[in-house]
Amino acid sequence: MDEHIPNPWIAERAKAGAPLAKNERLGFNGRLAVFITNLFGSMGMFYALSAWMFGWMALATLGIGWFRNDPYPFVFLLFLSNIVQLLALPILAVGQQVLSRASDKQAEQTFKDAEAILKLQDEIHRLVEINNTLTEDIHSIIKKEGR
Repeated sequence: MDEHIPNPWIAERAKAGAPLAKNERLGFNGRLAVFITNLFGSMGMFYALSAWMFGWMALATLGIGWFRNDPYPFVFLLFLSNIVQLLALPILAVGQQVLSRASDKQAEQTFKDAEAILKLQDEIHRLVEINNTLTEDIHSIIKKEGR
């Protein structure tokens, strides 16, 4: 009878562990880019930027405080928003690149898992066919002896 030999991918996967972005060799700049990408991609940042924009527009429209003497309140707001976007764009691109590397490794790991499962499924199918054949043979022998 054949001895069971586990798929070598199982041991390799257990040794390597799950591929995570935090385990990538990033250096300071990579870690900073991932941190900023995660920060900018949060609902908290959306709320903060929305409050900043709408608060600025409300203060400028009502003429409260420093905004009272600003003849072009939304021009400076637009300028500041563009500065944030221009500074954030390359940082977010680097952060996305780092995160996509970890995602690619996860996809490769999932593919190898699926491949191993499909091979096991083929082996199970082969064993079920053998079992069915043996069961039919046993059934026919018992049926012949029972007459």
